[in-house]
Amino acid sequence: MTDAEARTGVLRQRHAAEIEAILARYPADQRRSAVMPLLYLAQHEYGYLQAAAIDEVAEILGISGTQVGSLVGFYSLYHDHPAGRVRMQICTDLPCALRGAESFSREVCQNLGIHLGETTADGAVTVEEVMCLAGCDKAPMFQVQDENGIHYRENQTVASALAWLDEVRRTHGR
Repeated sequence: MTDAEARTGVLRQRHAAEIEAILARYPADQRRSAVMPLLYLAQHEYGYLQAAAIDEVAEILGISGTQVGSLVGFYSLYHDHPAGRVRMQICTDLPCALRGAESFSREVCQNLGIHLGETTADGAVTVEEVMCLAGCDKAPMFQVQDENGIHYRENQTVASALAWLDEVRRTHGR
């Protein structure tokens, strides 16, 4: 979807029943509580949360785009820019760093020929750095976001991550 399509309310047009079902889970005076599931729905529709999609969610809830946008910047599950078909999010928080996460992320990126935050040339994988995936004792670890949802890969080595990435690129690369 383009920014122009988001401005025309595509989310409401295509997902009216789902939006109503989400809003029905919350008391009328607490509609703003539906912001996270609506953001997830918008991200699924548009691929990422462009400014117009954030504004569309804000309008549905009757709150400001700034309030909605602040959540996008805080949570690693929401994205405000396009990326590969699979997001590999490596935790490099201090406890994970102490277990080798920083060197792990550097080596993975080096083997892919990219830097953190970049996408492989085939568009299959974007590697990102995130803070705290709540698996410090299983680091190095990463979270995977793809069309099948969210998955975690724990106790990784560079070799195991690269083997997994080879499989991902075979199935998601074009």
